Amino acid sequence: MVSNPPDQGTAEHATGRPHPAGRARAGVLLLVLGSLTAVAPLAIDMYVPGFPEMGSALHTSGSAVQLTMTAFLAGLVAGQIVIGPVSDGLGRRPLLIGGAIGFIACSACCALAPSVGVLIAARFLQGVAAAAGMVLARAVITDRFHGPDIPRYFALLSQILGVAPVAAPVLGGAILSVSTWRAVFAALCVVGALLLAGVLAKVPESLPPERRHAGGLAGTFRAMGRLARDRPFMGNVLVLGLASAALFTYISGSSFVFERIHGVSAGVYSLIFAVNAAGILTAGTAFGRLARRVRLNTLLTCALSVSSAGALAQVLAVAVIGESFAATWITLFVTVWGVGMLVPATMSLAQNLGRAAPGAASALLGGLQFGFGALAAPLVGLFGESSSAPMAVIMLVALMLALLALAVLVRPRRGHGEIGAR
Repeated sequence: MVSNPPDQGTAEHATGRPHPAGRARAGVLLLVLGSLTAVAPLAIDMYVPGFPEMGSALHTSGSAVQLTMTAFLAGLVAGQIVIGPVSDGLGRRPLLIGGAIGFIACSACCALAPSVGVLIAARFLQGVAAAAGMVLARAVITDRFHGPDIPRYFALLSQILGVAPVAAPVLGGAILSVSTWRAVFAALCVVGALLLAGVLAKVPESLPPERRHAGGLAGTFRAMGRLARDRPFMGNVLVLGLASAALFTYISGSSFVFERIHGVSAGVYSLIFAVNAAGILTAGTAFGRLARRVRLNTLLTCALSVSSAGALAQVLAVAVIGESFAATWITLFVTVWGVGMLVPATMSLAQNLGRAAPGAASALLGGLQFGFGALAAPLVGLFGESSSAPMAVIMLVALMLALLALAVLVRPRRGHGEIGAR
């Protein structure tokens, strides 16, 4: 177990920056935390190219195979809601270690699953295990750092969340080109083992006993209840969740829009998706730099306004000029760019507002983020795939509701959650 000298820890909490002697250690810590955040998107998307083969091998339908992804998302949401507040009472490190071990075991069960029923159950548990890394990475950053560098660290996590879904299908496809879908889950076992080694070697306990919540599980969940009644905090959580609903709608519907409506090839669609993902990265980078000079609430308001304008432009374009490849791509790029800045802004504000119970705060953030996303993703298919209008309208409605939450609950002018303020 690695720990900081007392004077170094004091410097971190006072300034938000690592002591010069510990910069390399802080960098490695952030690398491991970022990897823990990336494992869930990898587990979601790496095996998608193998869906047809899985159905044949397990003698099941395509809808049953799709349930394996739904089960993982359900586990990811449930795991964050439980693990986050529990960590406020038990500490972060034991749950991180347990989550990594559980991820390895569940990935092995997926690789060896004899039927789709077993695979669905294993995927749910795999999602619960993956949730530990995602929810506790945010909590550890909140424990360890204070001050103006925190938004930059959350921007790094959001950038990783933006890149991982793009890289995952490519990695999965490479594995499938030389082996079967079971090898994808074997590779996830290896990823889990590397993460376990990283946690054991480089992630110290960030929540000392004197800062933990007393009262057992009941006390930790009471802390979550108090956060749920905090208007500015829940406002940021709802903004993130609703913006994530728009993003998941884009992820689930954009392939149909570009490939079926606009007739592009799968390769061209991959390029479009990668360019938009690069937009998310540049937005996160811009946020990290601007956050030291501009109020976080101002950045959040601007980011949500940009996303909403992009979605509104997409709806108007379909209504006025019909289906346009260029208009669709440009407006979607603008929309997801705004989301790329919005995610670290809401994370920074909400975690600062929930600093008394960082695990519970992280749980509500992550739980609603993926919960809203999982609910929104199937809606595009329900309203038809012959037009881009359903995708555009669903994204616009989600973002309009996010604007409402921003105005009524967050109330940006009051400055709740700014660095150095309540």
